[in-house]
Amino acid sequence: MCGIYGMIGGHWTREARENALCAMGRSILHRGPDDTGLRLWDGAGIGMRRLSVLDLAGGRQPMESHSGRHVIVYNGEVYNYRELRADLIAKGVRFRTGSDTEVVVNLFEEKGPACLDWLNGMFAFAILDTQTGALFCARDRFGVKPFYYASTADEFIFGSELKSILAVPGFVPRMDWTALDLYLTCEFVPAPYSILAGVRKLEAGHWLMLEPGRGPVTKRWYHGLSFLPKRAADEGACLEELDALIDDAVRIRTVSDVALGSFLSGGVDSSLITHYLARHVGGNLKTFSISFVESSFDESAQARAVARHLGTDHHERVFSQSECLGILPQVLSGLDEPFADASVLPTAFLSRFAREFVTVALSGEGGDEFFAGYPTYYAHKLAQALPQAAAPMLARIASLVPASADNLSLHFKARKFAEGLAYRNEMRHAVWMGSFSPKTKKRLYAQGRRSQIDQNALDRLVCGHLASVETEQNWERHQAQDIRLYLADNILTKTDRASMMYSLEARSPLMDYRVAEYAARLPPGLKYRGRTSKLLLRSLAARHLPPKIASRPKKGFGIPVAHWIKGALRSELTEYCSQSFVKRQGYFDPDQVERQLKDHLSGQVDRRKELWTYYVFQKWHEHVFAHR
Repeated sequence: MCGIYGMIGGHWTREARENALCAMGRSILHRGPDDTGLRLWDGAGIGMRRLSVLDLAGGRQPMESHSGRHVIVYNGEVYNYRELRADLIAKGVRFRTGSDTEVVVNLFEEKGPACLDWLNGMFAFAILDTQTGALFCARDRFGVKPFYYASTADEFIFGSELKSILAVPGFVPRMDWTALDLYLTCEFVPAPYSILAGVRKLEAGHWLMLEPGRGPVTKRWYHGLSFLPKRAADEGACLEELDALIDDAVRIRTVSDVALGSFLSGGVDSSLITHYLARHVGGNLKTFSISFVESSFDESAQARAVARHLGTDHHERVFSQSECLGILPQVLSGLDEPFADASVLPTAFLSRFAREFVTVALSGEGGDEFFAGYPTYYAHKLAQALPQAAAPMLARIASLVPASADNLSLHFKARKFAEGLAYRNEMRHAVWMGSFSPKTKKRLYAQGRRSQIDQNALDRLVCGHLASVETEQNWERHQAQDIRLYLADNILTKTDRASMMYSLEARSPLMDYRVAEYAARLPPGLKYRGRTSKLLLRSLAARHLPPKIASRPKKGFGIPVAHWIKGALRSELTEYCSQSFVKRQGYFDPDQVERQLKDHLSGQVDRRKELWTYYVFQKWHEHVFAHR
């Protein structure tokens, strides 16, 4: 696992280019504290920071192909690399190391971009052809590993994190106003946008080719999940097949030359992963969970019950308000872009805690997206029976429900449902999953800012992702929407940044493309039946875990933001929402911002998501622009 970076072209002396690359590498030291590597040519340079997990002595990068023509910097893990290595050896390729990195670069040398179809794992890499000067970059199917790039007429810069690009001498950050608009609704910046103008993210399942004298060309190499045709609705047979698939997905992710453990929240996904992992590594498996003082957020009792059932070496730590506030500055400054999913804070705390004992941890990402775990899918079923004209009436009814700071309170769910009903399906889903609605945003911006924003960008992005989705189920279209947007740019971004912030490698067996493709073609009733979500995964949980785990409703990995806005964060947020601050910054309408805070503090409306989204943006803005 590594952080990668590079520069192609530009008007740099060799010494200046080397200094710039070293600065890029220092900016992502956390992604690879064990080693550094750098290669320079006339007009180009690539580098990496390494977190040693496989072939500790021999896996140094940048790494050459067996012919010496191609040189790679690579971030990730390819779990079927041993089988691919054996095939290449049979064809005459001679290997110098036992690393998966060397397999990837030699497979590319043999197959070109088609090599990507053979890789099972998480990855982002760049391969330089030293003969032609061409650069080939690629990202894994679902976007587990990140890849940022900036391109001008004569220069191309890339890195695992935006920090690397910001570290290049002379780079001046400028706000991308459309990306900000996307963030305010989604709570993250969806690819290919980044929050900075001129910087882009390579989308999940895409590759990029840069040839001398030409600009970068991107192409989608993984065309997503196919929801048709459906498998036979034999629940028993599907259960057996899925059991074997997940078991194998976990097994191949146990390959490691360093200590390995498991995140264990007590929910269905992480508990199942821990079950399979314990089967493969034995009773000395270390598991990690955190607890909350606030009961509506706490799942620690369930995690302990699973740990006892599986006989793991369980470790637990309390995530208190003081711990959260202590970790908050480091986490928000480490995220590169504004990112308003507050669960990144406990995820980072859990990662820091686990890193005291292990270097690799398995986790349960993908279960909700691939197996239909979100309550919004049921909400879509309800919404189909209601006309959009009912939205104002439902909004009035929702306003009568008393506001509450509890996790997923009735007030919160009723208000979000009514708010989303006013929009057509695709945007409705985005409103339910995110923060500011399009209607609210139009009032939020300062005069003159609206003209700088493409306010149809999200609609166009969503419709583009869904154009090729074939399914007879409306809610499966929103599964596809979540996989391309919410999973790639929220869930996986959160896990990657939170874990790598503390030099911990997170592996997610449910992200195995074989599991995902199998789940897509399951009969709808084996994923969502009535109000029961993730039906087949719950059946596996009932088979392998304590009885109460399988029937638990989805809780999420939230934190009590609504409480903290009225308490520990009140002073700072009051300053960010003050008329003087908002006027001085010039981005937003002071009256609208102030009203959001007053609504929440008065207890009339729970504005936790809007206010947290605004607060995180201000902290990010302060970090990036305050000292420039």
